[in-house]
Amino acid sequence: MTATSPTRAHAPWTPLGAAGARWRRGFWSGVARRTREVTVPSMEAMLRDPAVSPGVRNFQIAAGLEEGEHQGPPFMDGDTYKWLESAVVQLELQWDDELATRIEDLGRLIASVQREDGYLHTPTAIAERQQEQVQALADRFNFETYNLGHLITVAVRHHAVTGSTTLLDVAEKAAGFLEMLATDKPTELAKSAICPSHYMAVIDLYRATANPRYLRLAEAFLRVRDEFDEGGDDNQDRIPVREQTVVTGHAVRANYLYAGLSDLVAETGDGELQTVLERLWNDVVDTKLYLTGGCGALYDGASPDGYPWQKEISRVHQAYGRAYQLPNTTAHNESCAHIGMIFWSERMLALRPEARYADVIETISYNALLASIGLDGTSYFYTNPLRQVRDLPYPLRRAGDTALRPTPEPPPSDERLRQPYLSCFCCPPNIARTLSEMHERIASVGPDGLYVHQYGGSEIRGERDGARVVLTENSRYPWDGAITFTVTEAAGALPVHLRIPGWARGARAAVNGTPLEVSGPSNYTRIEREWQAGDEITLDLPMPARIVRGHRLAEEITNQVAVQRGPVVYCLESHELPDGVRLEQIALPRGAQPHPVQMTIGAEQVTALETEVAILPPATDGLYGDVDETPVRRASVRLVPYYAWSNRGPSEMSVWLPVVW
Repeated sequence: MTATSPTRAHAPWTPLGAAGARWRRGFWSGVARRTREVTVPSMEAMLRDPAVSPGVRNFQIAAGLEEGEHQGPPFMDGDTYKWLESAVVQLELQWDDELATRIEDLGRLIASVQREDGYLHTPTAIAERQQEQVQALADRFNFETYNLGHLITVAVRHHAVTGSTTLLDVAEKAAGFLEMLATDKPTELAKSAICPSHYMAVIDLYRATANPRYLRLAEAFLRVRDEFDEGGDDNQDRIPVREQTVVTGHAVRANYLYAGLSDLVAETGDGELQTVLERLWNDVVDTKLYLTGGCGALYDGASPDGYPWQKEISRVHQAYGRAYQLPNTTAHNESCAHIGMIFWSERMLALRPEARYADVIETISYNALLASIGLDGTSYFYTNPLRQVRDLPYPLRRAGDTALRPTPEPPPSDERLRQPYLSCFCCPPNIARTLSEMHERIASVGPDGLYVHQYGGSEIRGERDGARVVLTENSRYPWDGAITFTVTEAAGALPVHLRIPGWARGARAAVNGTPLEVSGPSNYTRIEREWQAGDEITLDLPMPARIVRGHRLAEEITNQVAVQRGPVVYCLESHELPDGVRLEQIALPRGAQPHPVQMTIGAEQVTALETEVAILPPATDGLYGDVDETPVRRASVRLVPYYAWSNRGPSEMSVWLPVVW
């Protein structure tokens, strides 16, 4: 499997892996420790316990080691592979013989289920073992290509970390099956290409093997999609990719697709496709991305909105809506969607090191991503609203409800809590692998030096063309903007580029006390010198609480504001309200000056914001009513980080608050 040709030829800014970047202290070190010690092991225990999850048992039944029927959704295989990827990453970060053995044994079990033609899908394998006639790819919602994509991805990672070919051999056979589909059954392949993890996967396989057949396969995926004439907006296949001007449809499918196509650009240098991807990424960020980084506002709807030709209207499920269509209480924001946006953004960053891509990764990471997992590290959200209120007269999908059918009974809207196991289990292992891999988003090295993208307690080893610099970060980020990098090793003059976040105003930087000229927000500040061990780089990012307003067309937040400090978005949770006051009575006075205070939620110390608020008269009980003349009162409340909400039992919550002048 020795590489015979260069890969990533058109993405010269290479992310640093575990050998080059780690979270050693501070905020992200704590998250990394929790992920390793709590999240990944507890998820393995669930997947291996048939009383909780059928994840591993489905493979045992498919292999003939157990008797029984397939249980769980058809994408359960892929969810098991995603957990396996998180475990392999943990193995890379810290070797563990017992974990390595369990992973290898599970790999052998998976391999034993694969057909000779490379197809691997436990529902089909179990049915065939029971002498039932089953046709592969008969139903797009069987998620076969999604499952195979995640299988190939973990196989490549497993081989890179352990040297074992157990899963890599499975991956190459699976890619052979996908090749057959692209050649002989393109319509079936196109129909089944939902949540297209296989786009990213075959590029991973190409990079691991340097076998050009896998690059050609990635190109075939795009060709098959563009030639498909039975598609719709829900799956981004109504029109060819190069003709797309806005992002529509299922948010997870969209973000996975565009992430995979970004990988393809990295290998082919397709400038036209890169321009399309930049246009689509800007459409999301400029008109469809929540303040928290959440993606996919709508539960269900139709697209194109208001289009006169009915035959071209697609059903839309958990999807991007119109520009600025960003509801709060009914925000869907599936956790997998904002994870997909991280994947897409980091690949765009590798193509061109523009700080706006790293800004979006930061926004999602500190807000939507961390909100999707409880502070205990063992409970999860499927949907991520920006407002939760009591007594909704209609049902909303909760964390544990399957993504493929609505809740039969309206749940108590003020009891949406994270759950340890979800019947639709796609999000938890995606969260686990994304958090496990967060160190890979710290920094990258390119032709003009080392780029530091994310802050929060890192150690970075950047090397290029014989030059080297090793940086150790000391900071309380994201609670404090004072960041110090100490050079612990150096050779030559490798330029260092520090990101100035888009939220930062008045940033300052110095080397050994000598001030530097600093770039504006959402840019990189370049520092070039002959580095010496002991050099100190200081970066000061002022962090006043900012009062944020939305676009005039974002109807649900008209005359409302939100509060952000540094990269962290805040919310008001009903636990913090004065006695007898309801969430809907709270408004933020213009000129309010929230100030930071320390607070403990669960076992975690966070920086909250204390501020004066206005208490409005109670809302009307009817659909409409006269304005109450009760005088407006004032009170002091605490706003908590959005990611920390719903960790103290049932509550109401809102990111956006009315503003009074």
